[in-house]
Amino acid sequence: MIKDLALEQVVGDHHALGTSITLQIFGTQNRDLLQKSFDLIDHYEDIFTVNRDESEVMYINHAAGEHPVQVSSAVYGLVKLAVEKSRENFGFNALIGPVVKLWHIGFKGAHVPKDEEIKDRMLLTDPFKVVLNDSDQSVFLKMKGMELDLGGIAKGWIADRIRDLWRAYGVEAGIINLGGNILLVGDSPKRISGQWSIGVQDPKQPRGDNITSVMVPECSAVTSGTYERYLVVNGKKYHHLIDPRTGYPVKTDLAGVTTFTKTSVEAEIECKRLFFAGKPLKGWHDNPDRIGAIFVYNDEHIEYDNFGD
Repeated sequence: MIKDLALEQVVGDHHALGTSITLQIFGTQNRDLLQKSFDLIDHYEDIFTVNRDESEVMYINHAAGEHPVQVSSAVYGLVKLAVEKSRENFGFNALIGPVVKLWHIGFKGAHVPKDEEIKDRMLLTDPFKVVLNDSDQSVFLKMKGMELDLGGIAKGWIADRIRDLWRAYGVEAGIINLGGNILLVGDSPKRISGQWSIGVQDPKQPRGDNITSVMVPECSAVTSGTYERYLVVNGKKYHHLIDPRTGYPVKTDLAGVTTFTKTSVEAEIECKRLFFAGKPLKGWHDNPDRIGAIFVYNDEHIEYDNFGD
């Protein structure tokens, strides 16, 4: 018999979704569920990725301007959510890929495109030119050259599915970390309150150096920031978060915003909503699924929305 089994844990690392993944399950010494979780992540990457020539999303992209493509329920559901959120026009757009590729910030060949080039590519980013057919689960991009990219939403959705898997196996507590996209499962076994301590990245320091931290219940924490990928031309800094309303990096005093919500896919979406707003939104946390947000500005001052500071 193991003393304090609740504090025992298994930890596993994996590389997928273009990032380093760490899964931590408390209350067990059995590693089988870690491998099942990694296999599930790999499965979702296979059907969602746009970084390979073949995936269900790439079949949609290859058929742009030609014909609809039927896809699996998982892909259709996530595409539908991404398109519906893109149509709200708050800053998230799953069709912004052609413009992002033009800038290529964070990669070899990054440059500031000409205004005409940006305007041409912007024509390919209209979420109302996506036809969603619920009856046969098909997706049609009406213009050739349009591209769907679920990268801004898929990690959150996948984290939620890993939590579903863990709950099916009776996991009481754990941490899902998909490259900084955090989902806390259950109550923390390390504190009587059951709360978890979450640090918020200092935008001017190496990854892992926190500028502040908060105590939270079971939730997901996701950050959008300007500080990890950027391009400097003639002394001017261009970060990688392109505003789909202009085609240029969004103008903001924010270095980053971290949202805390009950599901990880919502944290992904709401993080972008608040980042593009550039400040706390009145009534945002009236929704009970939204626990709070932390805004870190370029001058390093911090605003706490729904947290005592």
